[in-house]
Amino acid sequence: MFSRLRSDIQCILDRDPAARSTWEVITCYPGLHALVLHRRAHWCWNHGLKWLGRFISHISRWLTGIEIHPGAKIGERVFFDHAMGVVVGETAEIGDGCTIYQGVTLGGTSLYKGAKRHPTLGKDVVVSAGAKVLGGFEVGDGAKIGSNAVVIKPVPAGATAVGIPARIIPSRTGESADLATQAAKKFSAYGITLDDDPIGQAMKGLIDSASSQDHQIALLWQAIEKLSASSRSSDDCVPEDAALKECFEAAKLTQLVGK
Repeated sequence: MFSRLRSDIQCILDRDPAARSTWEVITCYPGLHALVLHRRAHWCWNHGLKWLGRFISHISRWLTGIEIHPGAKIGERVFFDHAMGVVVGETAEIGDGCTIYQGVTLGGTSLYKGAKRHPTLGKDVVVSAGAKVLGGFEVGDGAKIGSNAVVIKPVPAGATAVGIPARIIPSRTGESADLATQAAKKFSAYGITLDDDPIGQAMKGLIDSASSQDHQIALLWQAIEKLSASSRSSDDCVPEDAALKECFEAAKLTQLVGK
C-alpha cells in the first residue's frame, strides 16, 4: 500500500512543476486524496459492500470535487491534475500512467446494467480539461484527448483526438503522450499542441501548395520572357500583366492560421 502511495506521489512531482515537496502533495492535492479514497471504495465494491463503497465515493466527491464510481478500475501512477468536476463512470478503466485534467467525463451512452458502458483508457493517456469520452470503446496507449473534445469512437494508440465530435490525428512519431522517463520523451501538458490542430494542418498544406504553384508559374513566365526576347517574331508573347515574380504571401497566411 505504501509503495503504491509513494509511486502516486512521485508521479505528481514528476508531472506538476508546481509541486514543491512530498508534504505539499500529501496535504494539498485532491487528486491524490481521491485516489486513496477510491481504492477503499473499490475494495468494498468488489467484496459485496456496495452501499459502503458508494458512500465512501460520495464522501470523496464532497471532499475533493472528483466523482469516481467505486466500480471503476484505476491503474498505477494515475494523476488527476486540478481535477475539479471529473466524473468517472462505473465500468470505466484507466490504465497506468494516465493524466486527467479538470472537467473530464468518462461517461456512458447505454442504459443497460452490467454492460460495458464507459471507456477504457490505455497506458499513458492524457485527457485534457473539459474533454468528454463517451462510450464503451478503447483509447489506445499514449493517446491524447484535446481540451473540450467530445470523443465517441475508439482512438488508436499514440493518436490525438480534437474537436466536436473529435477528429482523429494519427501519431507521427509513435511516441506516447505521457512520459515513461524524463530522458526518453517529453510530457505533453494538457495533451495537445499547435501541431495537433487538424484544421491548421489542412490550411498549412493548402498554403504550401498554393505557394509552390505560384513559384512554378513565375518560373514559367520568366522562361517565356527569355524566349520571346530572343525571338524577333514573338515580341508580344508575354502579356504586360504576366506574373514574372512571386506575389503569394505564404509566410503571412501561415502566421494567420497559427502554424
